[in-house]
Amino acid sequence: MNDVKTRARPAAVTLTPASEARIAELMAKAPVDAIGVKLSTPRRGCSGLAYSVDYVTQAVPFDEKIETPGGVLYIDGGSVLYLVGSTMDWVEDEFSAGFVFNNPNATGSCGCGESFTV
Repeated sequence: MNDVKTRARPAAVTLTPASEARIAELMAKAPVDAIGVKLSTPRRGCSGLAYSVDYVTQAVPFDEKIETPGGVLYIDGGSVLYLVGSTMDWVEDEFSAGFVFNNPNATGSCGCGESFTV
């Protein structure tokens, strides 16, 4: 008999309490058919990839699923490798508010901070 030990795999992205609270706020006013929010890294901007967070209405088999107290964060399966080890935060000040990513995989970013390279 083979004794196989398994352990839970850590989530690709760590969420701060502020980002979890923001996901809860988004889900509280989400469209009726939304099942969560999805983080992806579409090709855009002068550095190549950008962060995008949108409502999602159906789960995709290879997407990573992170349960939070206020709703589910899905990570696009094609984006996971670009995001492993990242921290997702929500930052607000007098002039702006938005998700901020500390991504150890990013090797560069554009001057305006809207896109990154890996």
